[in-house]
Amino acid sequence: MDVAGVAAIVTGGASGLGGATSQLLADGGAKVTVFDLNAEVGEATARAIGGKFLRVDVSDDASVAAALADAEAAHGPARVLINCAGIAPVGRVVDKHGVPHSLDAYRRTIEINLIGTFNMLSKFAARLIAAGIEGEEAGVIVNTASVAAYDGQIGQAAYASSKGGVVGLTLSAARDLAQHRIRVMTIAPGIFLTPMLMGLPQAAQDSLGTQVPHPSRLGRPEEYARLVGSILANPMLNGEVIRLDGAIRMAPR
Repeated sequence: MDVAGVAAIVTGGASGLGGATSQLLADGGAKVTVFDLNAEVGEATARAIGGKFLRVDVSDDASVAAALADAEAAHGPARVLINCAGIAPVGRVVDKHGVPHSLDAYRRTIEINLIGTFNMLSKFAARLIAAGIEGEEAGVIVNTASVAAYDGQIGQAAYASSKGGVVGLTLSAARDLAQHRIRVMTIAPGIFLTPMLMGLPQAAQDSLGTQVPHPSRLGRPEEYARLVGSILANPMLNGEVIRLDGAIRMAPR
């Protein structure tokens, strides 16, 4: 898909992987709407790329429905959705004091990472189908999983569960939406230099980077964005999860 003039939505689009993707899409001529909870950073990103910002909780039914309507009013029917919104809590199934993992924390992780992805995907697709776009391809959805879906580490039970759900959603959603000419793909990043990791000391960042076989460094958000661009450009990419990880296989800790 040539994104020039196309309306696009990026969740978690204010910074990190989503921020880089918002920039790439805008550079390609797309009309980008940034969905994020961080209004200050989101507004700044939208101004920088000439897009629109909307404060959205992807796990909330009404919030997503209203934001999609607002985005369409501003830019027309969106044909590209990139789901980057997510959280990454840490907690063992049972901690060293014998206390079980907080069910509220587990539930919130699933609500944002998995239910939020599905909430965006389904409502976006419904609006796109109603728009009656002609041609071979109506739209493209790219979700974000994680290598934790396959290599969940100690303390990642909630996160790995949520991202494993996104992996499982991919093919089924692609098959459901194929009759409507909407592709669904997922990227599973490895260790990337996101705002969360940027808060670590440089020595810790370097140590994490050495775990990656090649290139032996942390991934850069723009490398995630470039894969999004490749997926959009290739109409035969559908229903698949692509690991973007420098060949890393995560150790238990």
